[in-house]
Amino acid sequence: MLSICLFIFGFILAVVGLFFILLYLNLLVIGYTFFEFVYFIIRSIYCDLFFIGIILIYLSLGRKKKHELLL
Repeated sequence: MLSICLFIFGFILAVVGLFFILLYLNLLVIGYTFFEFVYFIIRSIYCDLFFIGIILIYLSLGRKKKHELLL
């Protein structure tokens, strides 16, 4: 149950982060260069949300190792 909740929460964070990253693509239209755009995205909290979401999804899909003594 925890892994399902972790997956859903990670998915929501990743979607919100990616949404704002795509929304910020409008900065390229108003004259920002690509490197200024990347620098702006890296500094924003939404980029962090995207990567945190991806990490949570990865952790929720990981298989748990069974302990040898608890067979």
